[in-house]
Amino acid sequence: MSYDFSDRVGKYVGDLSQLAGVKRFTFAEGKAKGVEAFEVRTGGGLNYTVLADRCLDIAWAEYRGVPFGYIANAGVVAPAYFDPSGANYLNSFTAGLLSTCGLTYLGAPCRDGDEELGLHGRIGNTPAGEIGAAVEWPAKDPRVVIAGKVRESRLFGADLILSRNIESPLGQNRIRITDRVRNAGFEPQPLMFLYHVNLGYPLLQENSELIAPVKSVVPRDAAAQPGLSAHLRMEPPRKGYAEQVFYLDLAADADGMTSVALVNMELGFGVYERFNLRQLPRFIQWKQMGEGFYVLGLEPGNCYVEGRAKERQRGTLQSIEPGETREFSLEIGVLEGKEEIEAFRAKTAVLAGK
Repeated sequence: MSYDFSDRVGKYVGDLSQLAGVKRFTFAEGKAKGVEAFEVRTGGGLNYTVLADRCLDIAWAEYRGVPFGYIANAGVVAPAYFDPSGANYLNSFTAGLLSTCGLTYLGAPCRDGDEELGLHGRIGNTPAGEIGAAVEWPAKDPRVVIAGKVRESRLFGADLILSRNIESPLGQNRIRITDRVRNAGFEPQPLMFLYHVNLGYPLLQENSELIAPVKSVVPRDAAAQPGLSAHLRMEPPRKGYAEQVFYLDLAADADGMTSVALVNMELGFGVYERFNLRQLPRFIQWKQMGEGFYVLGLEPGNCYVEGRAKERQRGTLQSIEPGETREFSLEIGVLEGKEEIEAFRAKTAVLAGK
């Protein structure tokens, strides 16, 4: 159940933490030792964990006790273990509900000019600073808020500052992430940014379905080609499954807003993402149906995932000027019950013109 978080709630509890709130804690052992994090309870059934030492990304997430984010076998790994070379990013890839990729490069390892670039960038393994976490009570809109700054900088190189704000209204089941990237340096820099959202079991099963206003879809490579006709349908875990990646061209409303969702009718809920294609014009579907590596990535970004050299060659590499600030935002929320799922499906069909 959810609660009424109007002023009257104070008459029933001694402290709000009885119902909702945010708690700060530190991991005590293993490769996660020393990582600071926040546990958020919205009071509507949505609980999630924010990793302060990993770009304020989100690890575990659950709705009424049912998990829906994917946690990779590496688990939570402290940034001290991060190796940016080649594909070694995967050694400390927590996945979780959200892993941020970027800021100056992401995607496949490559050589771009005189730089050797690894997988998915450095920002997701960088600790945040200037962190604040609180329950705020503005008029008619009490909410949990976590905010901080993450800096990707290098002597004689880029100096980009990511200011992140995470909000969840009390009594509701959604997360609003607002990011502002500022070029604090004196030279233009490449800007590659992607929200790597990872959904897993039990929300993700063979009876799950991806709902999206797809105008067209292109497989990233030959490995994905056989799965093109069934990319919206999920499969049971399969030994030796080779990942399939698709580029989806999505329809949007007049303001550029679009939404996608993974739904499971048997469980009676789904998880949606809402974002603006003017900020994040690319959408990548990462379908990995392997045994133990069973995850669906739904990834809005401003670029594709074949590496910076390929993006530059394509002529689609974005840049950020000195002093410029670029904003990106994403809402992740829960569709509660058949009625909300079917309403989302109908709205999506209208948006796609079907």
